[in-house]
Amino acid sequence: MNDEKPTFAVEQVESAPPPQRARVEDAPVEMAVETVTEKLERKRDYLEGFLAEKPRDADPAEPGGAVYEGVVAALKEIFDPEIPVNIYDLGLIYGVDVSPEASVAVTMTLTTPHCPVAESMPGEVELRVSAVPGVRDCEVNLVWDPPWDMAKMSDEAKLELGML
Repeated sequence: MNDEKPTFAVEQVESAPPPQRARVEDAPVEMAVETVTEKLERKRDYLEGFLAEKPRDADPAEPGGAVYEGVVAALKEIFDPEIPVNIYDLGLIYGVDVSPEASVAVTMTLTTPHCPVAESMPGEVELRVSAVPGVRDCEVNLVWDPPWDMAKMSDEAKLELGML
């Protein structure tokens, strides 16, 4: 390893010239100059278009839509009997798919395959989701891959369990 320290030359000066300031006259000449009337017209057109714009209706089957959000709200009312957190925030719901015909498919897992509610939980999810206004029918797919782990929990669930 080289222990030599680099040397630097230091020059002291009384003052340095200030940097050159940009001037309007220095701007390229080919730029089009917009008149005040043209600028006002452009702003008025923008404002008319903005005011004429109507809010877009959210697709009921997409996140933000009435059916989808209703399904998520229903899932947040179902609690794991061993952990005082709802199954949605617990990370047990892997997917909510709403078809254009309002058929809902929920893909979910459980904390372990030997969970005491392994037989009853999917049925409860199906009943609760089917009761959401606008839902035609519901299918619950219970999967084990990928396996559930604590990293799937929302921050709210971790906070509730004292993990944050």
